[in-house]
Amino acid sequence: MKKNLLTLLLASTTACMATAQPAVAGYPYRQVPFTSVRLAPGSFFGERLKAVQKVTIPLAFGKCETEHRYENFVKAAHPSDDYVVDQFMRFPFDDTDVYKTIEGASYMLQSFPDKRLEAYIDSVLDIVAKAQETDGYLYTARTMNPRHPHPWAGMKRWEKVEELSHELYNLGHMLDAAVAHEQATGSKKFLDIARRYADCVVREVGPRAGQACVVPGHQIAEMGLAKLYLATGDKRYLDEAKFFLDYRGKTAIKNAYSQSHKPVTEQREAVGHAVRAGYMYAGMADVAALTGDTAYVHAIDRIWENIVGRKYYLTGGVGARHSGESFGNDYELPNLTAYNETCAAIAQCYLNLRLFMLHGDGKYIDCLERTLYNGVISGMSVDGGRFFYPNPLASDGNYKFNADGTLTRQPWFGCACCPSNLSRFIPSVPGYVYAVRGDDAYVNLFMAGFATLNVGGKELTLETMTDYPWDGKITIRVLENANKKASLMVRIPGWARGEVAPGGLYRFTDKRENGWRIARNGGYLYPELQEGGYMRINNVRKGDVITLELNMQPRTVVADKRVKDDLGRVAVECGPLVYCAEAADNNGVQLQQIYVKANADFSLVKGYNIWNTEADGQPFAVNALRTTAQELTKDADGNLALKRVGLTLIPYYAWNHRGAGRMDVWLKSTDVE
Repeated sequence: MKKNLLTLLLASTTACMATAQPAVAGYPYRQVPFTSVRLAPGSFFGERLKAVQKVTIPLAFGKCETEHRYENFVKAAHPSDDYVVDQFMRFPFDDTDVYKTIEGASYMLQSFPDKRLEAYIDSVLDIVAKAQETDGYLYTARTMNPRHPHPWAGMKRWEKVEELSHELYNLGHMLDAAVAHEQATGSKKFLDIARRYADCVVREVGPRAGQACVVPGHQIAEMGLAKLYLATGDKRYLDEAKFFLDYRGKTAIKNAYSQSHKPVTEQREAVGHAVRAGYMYAGMADVAALTGDTAYVHAIDRIWENIVGRKYYLTGGVGARHSGESFGNDYELPNLTAYNETCAAIAQCYLNLRLFMLHGDGKYIDCLERTLYNGVISGMSVDGGRFFYPNPLASDGNYKFNADGTLTRQPWFGCACCPSNLSRFIPSVPGYVYAVRGDDAYVNLFMAGFATLNVGGKELTLETMTDYPWDGKITIRVLENANKKASLMVRIPGWARGEVAPGGLYRFTDKRENGWRIARNGGYLYPELQEGGYMRINNVRKGDVITLELNMQPRTVVADKRVKDDLGRVAVECGPLVYCAEAADNNGVQLQQIYVKANADFSLVKGYNIWNTEADGQPFAVNALRTTAQELTKDADGNLALKRVGLTLIPYYAWNHRGAGRMDVWLKSTDVE
């Protein structure tokens, strides 16, 4: 089974649509299932999907073999006192690498059916199933040697779940993967395994006498349990998710690192581990949507405002500190030492999508888009085979920002949460493009392809043609529409309306005019029709052509003066993309001594290669920017002088494809404070 893995996985090329995944219930605004959206081959995100299908998922399955992830399950099926668990199992959450990769592969199966891949997953599930204890408990870090489990696990079940055991974290990822697998294949094999573990948790963990009254030390079970409730209709799972949230701040361990320092409804700012926080806030939204608990909504609204107004990087990343992989204080946003874990960016996408589905405001999609195009895809090389764990906004070529002390993108990590998380997240991106409420269809993201939406119980089929994010023209054709009352709600991005990001943490500094216009069948519409960041186009008909033109030009940005690391500096962005200066494109220029004007002019360089083609065999082109800057130098007499130099910038997500070197998002400026 294992020897021919990569050949087996690389063989799938046939695309078709499978049964649509049901959207999350309970939200006023409904996500359109990603299986109803087909991204165009060769488009920006079509290429990201291709990279994950062809490279990332096969790589992740291969690493599950070579890094002994499957072996952990085999050992758990045959426990022994001879196993010294932490000698071959570094972390007790290693099981989730298997679950997350299966989840991503299942998403791919729904768009790219492949019987051989389906059979391979089935054989992996045979290994997983044999490791499950008779009462449903499934945690290899303990089961393989119950007398001497992994040091993080504790001697009893749930004993260290609020600290390091990750028993419930493993459950959450298992549930997400199991639901995806059942939807993709129709098989309940994984769902039955996951449900037995969830039943074990429901029996043993809770507020009643004889139960372990604990909450997850690393959140995600809340989202998984909500998803399992929707898949099965069994309310016990939703009740368990709500217990995990309601009892935070009430159990033995109260710790801001894991957001258990106070009850969730009393929390007002984002603190602690940025991934755990994002997963918890997203779980609160799911539970609120399903139960109607408005106190949850008020709490996450407050926390979101704290994030975007004080703790949010220009790239949409979060988590300023290496220590604890955590949020910093308000306005603590260092660049060289920024952590910005890839998983934290993914968690922010989960959160912002859910806040949109609660409130219907385009500002949440503005944040989602910024994070997606910068903070998320920066974590994966353009070919899908190398990864970042942290995503700093500066590099001096020496600071060791990766968890294992390396300077460049890596094919895997000892703590492999980010590569496997990308394996499952990128294939789900088509499900972020559209949403529906009543007779209104929301165009949230601009991605070329086809989509069939259920609008008011009737089908609406759209074709989108665009080269976004490289070009600001988006053309939407209505191919079919059975609902004569259907309206299109087309998002007008905040950056096109003069707002860098919600919350006022950043602002444009140049004198360029913001601009956009939208036409229906060639007739331009009035901007006054906007609603919450959207342009309403009523009563669309088959054959209608909607054209959105966004004035996409490079613009300079400054941060709030309270962000001390960005004082006297500007950044550059064009459309949704943040740009950076990298040494590889600026030979001989000392980037740390470069000064850029706050109203600098830029020229566009299309088809700029950011990959070493001789070493890697395939060019990857981006739109680069060029400008004239000033470099601080010394003349022959040792006097300081400013010299005019050319400066090339590339999209931030594409940096570090040519090895370690200097990189800066925020550049010094002579005309900002």
